[in-house]
Amino acid sequence: MVFSYDWIQSFFRSKLPSPQKMADLFMHHSFEVEGVEKRKEGWILDIDILPNRGPDCFSHYGIAREFAAVSGLKLLKKNSKISEDRKTKASSLVSIRLENGKDCPRYAARVIRGVKVGPSPEWVKQRLEACGLRPINNIVDATNYAMLETGQPLHAFDFDKLEGKGKKEITVRRAKPGEKVLALDDQEYSLDESVLVISGPREILAIAGIKGGKASEIDGSTKDVVLEAANFNPSVINRGSKRINLKTDASIRFEHGLDPNLAEEGINRAAGLILKTAGGKVLSGLAESFPGKVFSKKISLDFSYVEDLLGTEIKSSEAKSILNGLGFKASFSKGTLEVQVPTFRRDVLLPEDVVEEIGRVYGYGKIAPLFPEAALMPPENNEDILWEDACKDALCGLGLSEVYNYSFIPEDDLETFGFKEVLELKNPMSREFRYMRPSLIPHLLDNLRENSKHSEGFDIFELGKTYTKGNPSEKRFLAAALFQKKEKETQFYRAKGIIDILLERMGVKGAWYKECGSLCKTGCFHPRKCAMIMIGREMIGSVGEISSSALDRKGVSGKAVAFEVDFEKLQKLSTKETIYQPVSKYPAAARDMAVLVPVATRVEEVLNRINAAGGDLVREVDLFDIYEGKELPEGKKNLAFHITFQASDKTLSSGEIDGLRDKITKELENDPEWQVRK
Repeated sequence: MVFSYDWIQSFFRSKLPSPQKMADLFMHHSFEVEGVEKRKEGWILDIDILPNRGPDCFSHYGIAREFAAVSGLKLLKKNSKISEDRKTKASSLVSIRLENGKDCPRYAARVIRGVKVGPSPEWVKQRLEACGLRPINNIVDATNYAMLETGQPLHAFDFDKLEGKGKKEITVRRAKPGEKVLALDDQEYSLDESVLVISGPREILAIAGIKGGKASEIDGSTKDVVLEAANFNPSVINRGSKRINLKTDASIRFEHGLDPNLAEEGINRAAGLILKTAGGKVLSGLAESFPGKVFSKKISLDFSYVEDLLGTEIKSSEAKSILNGLGFKASFSKGTLEVQVPTFRRDVLLPEDVVEEIGRVYGYGKIAPLFPEAALMPPENNEDILWEDACKDALCGLGLSEVYNYSFIPEDDLETFGFKEVLELKNPMSREFRYMRPSLIPHLLDNLRENSKHSEGFDIFELGKTYTKGNPSEKRFLAAALFQKKEKETQFYRAKGIIDILLERMGVKGAWYKECGSLCKTGCFHPRKCAMIMIGREMIGSVGEISSSALDRKGVSGKAVAFEVDFEKLQKLSTKETIYQPVSKYPAAARDMAVLVPVATRVEEVLNRINAAGGDLVREVDLFDIYEGKELPEGKKNLAFHITFQASDKTLSSGEIDGLRDKITKELENDPEWQVRK
């Protein structure tokens, strides 16, 4: 919104600083100034008024009052007195009726007789043009001038064009559906109930708060004037403006919510200006309707709260001076600040609002920055999230991709996997979502089927909840599936290696594998290619090759190995504490060993015997080959291991390593069907 520098100067006796310095002060304490420009009418400041400050700063006097507060300059007092003809009262000639006090809290009118319509003086024209308004005549220009100066929109009617029995009748009401009005811009507007109008007995005089009508226009023959100053509901004006698609200087001000007490100030300023530029006599008093008078709010606050909130010490006398400069009435007594908020500051409602006013005028730049003093309390660890993240990080680091699946399975999976104690939904969304999943593996196989269309091999995992009729009925499980289209015997051992690394990362010791036994009855795993994952004597999960029947029923072509772990058991066994064991400074030695065993022999059995025979000096045993072929005796297979020997206190000699190898060989060949190949 643009403001005239010279106009603002007229409210001060002392000379103002330059327009640019004025703009700097505003930007430090009040508003952004978007531009300072020199025009033929003088210097212009384009100030971006905040929406909450519209009611008091959409006017030159409001901006002058704000500048006086932030600069310390003294503002001249307003003189709103006008000379009245006390022989006749305005209320004897004009009657006001409000259909709804909420739509129009106040409507005031003055009557001015014997005016002479003509051009306005140059100083009036110059100030209107500086603010972007076109001069029309001395009556209309006076209303626009008063609006720009006080912030109160006004309108002038030709007294003789108004109608009424005995008195000129003015009614503020909602428009009727289908009503039309020809406005001063020569446009005809169609109205409805959302639009507020100023009406006479027979025709509409103006669109309330937006635009005057042709029916009561001021022209060269006008002798008597009815001057209007009203206060309208902001929401009603906003809706009406949108309905007819018309924004005006008046509607913008009304939409921000004006002080009802401003109406008298604005109408007196306009009436005084008409007397000065058009002559005539102002009849005594106002013809008005003001059903709900508005009074100042009072706010009390402890002055120490002002200093606490601002974070600096400030003198009570300085705070009082700042508030008084902004138009508040402030007093200080026994540590309490008593503030009477003027009615034009509709945005100041709370003690914090008062403190903000003091702070911005005092200057936030004067307040030294201080670090807040507070005790930083670390949040409690959520163990569930901690271990879930640790598990996911470990598996993702090993090359597995995480998947998310629904918690429901179809009826077909019950038969495929032999599930018994399942929870059935009373109102399933579809046949595919009829039961709650007792295992994560079925959906992992669905993932294998869909993704195998695009890849020869991949590894996935899911950490989620399973549901059974047991107690507890809801538990967290971890499951993973390793897939290859081409058969690879080492897939099972890859799965076992992943489990071992996962358990190590989670601080779980003592893991070993046991033959599945009755677990194979679930239908998930191949009956001869599965194992239980044990920690001590407790089973925490299972690992195995998915049976061909399960793969066929799920439509998976290829080989898959999966494991599923009770994550809640795993979490209880996990620990963040680790025992540091230094890396041996002595070299390690490696030997390869091949063992011929029956086809049914499990690799785990061989591994256990090697570790038992070698003891602590066997640091690592890796299976690197499994072979079955015509070159081997029937019913036999060859297992090749890479064994690493290392001591923590010395370098092992060749003789000691050979002795350990012989000891392991003897242990393995205790079984007559096993043969260590030389």
